[in-house]
Amino acid sequence: MVTLLDMTAVKTRPRHPERARLPDTSVLPKPSWIRVRAPGAQAFDATRAVLQAHALHTVCEEAACPNIGECWGKKHATIMIMGDICTRACAFCNVATGRPEALDPSEPERVGNAIAALNLTHVVVTSVDRDDLTDGGAAHVAATIEAIRKAAPSTSIEVLTPDFLKKPGGLDIVCGARPDVVNHNMETVRSLYRRIRPGARYDHSLALLAAAKTCDRGLFTKSGIMVGLGETEPEVLALMDDLRGADVDFLTIGQYLQPTRKHAAIHRYVTPDEFAAYRNAAEAKGFLLVAASPLTRSSYHAADDFNRLKAARRAPLPH
Repeated sequence: MVTLLDMTAVKTRPRHPERARLPDTSVLPKPSWIRVRAPGAQAFDATRAVLQAHALHTVCEEAACPNIGECWGKKHATIMIMGDICTRACAFCNVATGRPEALDPSEPERVGNAIAALNLTHVVVTSVDRDDLTDGGAAHVAATIEAIRKAAPSTSIEVLTPDFLKKPGGLDIVCGARPDVVNHNMETVRSLYRRIRPGARYDHSLALLAAAKTCDRGLFTKSGIMVGLGETEPEVLALMDDLRGADVDFLTIGQYLQPTRKHAAIHRYVTPDEFAAYRNAAEAKGFLLVAASPLTRSSYHAADDFNRLKAARRAPLPH
């Protein structure tokens, strides 16, 4: 019998001491629409074996993604490069915070070989923030794109980039490697940045997305947000307007899930009907594609969504 599994408990680690100052609130009971099915053993284990053979990290594990069972069951994994230690301490994120190790120059090649072994048509590559590096790790991201192109030339590539805050030229280096999609998540509305994403700047992230589109008009730009953190509907709609002002093509909206009680508390669970309303509002504002549901994440169904993006761009404009 298939059981229901709370995948937010997949992986936890000791966190940055700063997080101890966040409220240690009781976790709200999860509604039925948040539950996910346990992974199928055979395909899940096959994906894990490939990743382990190439000594790779995934955001699926490190961020305790609720969709890991479904995605790994289809051999879809989101690769996380530049180590598993982040220099930021965002209040929502389950990735460990601390002092990262030096970059591994063999990692790009290992990523490329793993993508070829998994036979992926589309891959999402993300990373930890590396504020310790002069370019924020941009050259390493570009090298990874180039290695995937060499090992799996037919695979389309989506990069979920850091913000390269105070790293001039970082985005240009990444765009120079010509990914198919540049994704940078806004994560939340302006008013919550200081509490939820203290190391980032709302306007800088918007500017990064706008700059990505200008450096190559052929690529797609994408951003994602979480809801349930205490934002209001007008704030979410204003964020949509800001993203359209930056010419972002694709918006994802998902429910925030609290990884541990030391992370930011869930303010509420947004209902499926509210997600549908957000999707309708975003589509009316002109995004090429919108994915909005409780379990939507940046890389969830990314391969199918990339095909839908291409089709949407080719479609004639309405009168």
